[in-house]
Parts: sequence; structure tokens; C-alpha cells
Amino acid sequence: MRAGLIVAGVVLVMIGCVFTLQGLGYLAGSPMTGVELWAVIGPILVVIGIVLIVQAARTGRTGHPG
Repeated sequence: MRAGLIVAGVVLVMIGCVFTLQGLGYLAGSPMTGVELWAVIGPILVVIGIVLIVQAARTGRTGHPG
């Protein structure tokens, strides 16, 4: 479960970065290129991915002393 959340978080961060770069026009060749909506959705996905990664990392350490 913990590894799955970390993988999902990493995937969301990567997708969010791609969406952001496409929305800002740095990655061309897609209908998403230059569309501001993706420049907003991308960072939201990055934040959600980071939250998942942090939650999974904390879950693995709770209740286990030293």
C-alpha cells in the first residue's frame, strides 16, 4: 500500500510537470500547448502528488520506535 502511494505520487508529480510545461508553451506538439488551463492544473497535480508521497513516507514510520 505504501509503495503504491509513493508510485502514484511520483506519477502525479511527473504528469503535473508535463501539464505545466505544456500549458506555459515550453513543450510543443500538443493541443494542450499554450492553454492556460493546463498551466493551472499542472501545479495542482504536483502538490497532490507531493502530499501523497509525504503521507506514504509518514505512514511507514509511525508506531515503530528507533
